[in-house]
Amino acid sequence: MFGVHVPDAVDVTTSKGDEEASSVMMSDSRCSQPEMTKMTMPVPPKLDDSFCGNGVSRLNFDEAKTLADQLGAIADPARIQMLSIIATSAAGEVCACDFVEPIGKSQPTISHHLKVLSNAGLVSGDKRGRWVWYRLNRNSIDGIISSLTSATVGLPS
Repeated sequence: MFGVHVPDAVDVTTSKGDEEASSVMMSDSRCSQPEMTKMTMPVPPKLDDSFCGNGVSRLNFDEAKTLADQLGAIADPARIQMLSIIATSAAGEVCACDFVEPIGKSQPTISHHLKVLSNAGLVSGDKRGRWVWYRLNRNSIDGIISSLTSATVGLPS
């Protein structure tokens, strides 16, 4: 990966003063288990198999990727504030110029955040003159809530 050659085996020696020294052989083989050394402890035997092999995702990879992209887009305090401003707007839409003062960010920064939200499908905008007016894409917001709910329903509390 990344064009870096990894030798077949690497000798890694660690020490803690003169008291302890151990050597571990790490093999390039992906099928073999590492040798037991002073640095490794045996894995305790499983007493109950009820937790093994029961992991099932309720989201396929594409659904998880979309949800992660949307959550990443709202994982910023300024963007959460922007969504809140749009959601509470009496007109249901807000001019990009109206975010500067309440958010306390410059216009270029506001534009960047709105672009991130737009690329994630959470808001859409219409250009009117020099400014763009933004509104929530309710289906996307509801989709995030629905995806999180369905992915986690039935989890132990």
